[in-house]
Amino acid sequence: MKNNRNDNLKRVIVDFKKLTPEILALLVEKYPDGYDEDQIISFRNQHNEIIEAVEVTTDDTKYLVKVSKKLAVTMENYDEDDYEDFDGDDPEAVQDPEILDEDPDEDDDNDL
Repeated sequence: MKNNRNDNLKRVIVDFKKLTPEILALLVEKYPDGYDEDQIISFRNQHNEIIEAVEVTTDDTKYLVKVSKKLAVTMENYDEDDYEDFDGDDPEAVQDPEILDEDPDEDDDNDL
């Protein structure tokens, strides 16, 4: 039986609101052109919901970062200088990106 060195790593699921500058930098380094469908891991959480995530690993932890539009946009617009005033483990540093909604709000059309 082959022993994988990643077997003993702590596994952490990271939602966008808990994303830190350190984890974001690891993501951008591992996926400089963004991630593809075949790099996304799907699994069920404790509530039996399907979660899609991309994986990055440090010396002691495997992070599964939930895939979202916010994550993709934040990775595309990543600039290390934006985070120089924050600690690497500060989840407040990574702010929600402005995402232009391609589907206008349907409620606006119902004013007839």
